[in-house]
Amino acid sequence: MGPEAWFARLTAALPGEMAVPTGEERAALLDLARVAAHTSERWAAPITTFLAGVAYATNEPAERARTLRALVGQLEEPGDGREPGDGREPGDGRPQGDRPS
Repeated sequence: MGPEAWFARLTAALPGEMAVPTGEERAALLDLARVAAHTSERWAAPITTFLAGVAYATNEPAERARTLRALVGQLEEPGDGREPGDGREPGDGRPQGDRPS
């Protein structure tokens, strides 16, 4: 199942109306998950993105993306060899969602 179909299925299963995250929000969330997993432990990534989602849920999409980027910049470890914002692992050309687990 592709991501768009998954997000449609997920939003249908959740209560209330909800928009699928924009591409900019997705990239910021993937960067936030990467920072959490590499700074702490891997399991911290989904909980981190959940907490950020709760904290910024009432913001407009563009504002959510901007505040998520700012959060990534605040939490990023200096010297990891990559620029925030591309949703990619250091040394890996694929977006995080396209890498095997």
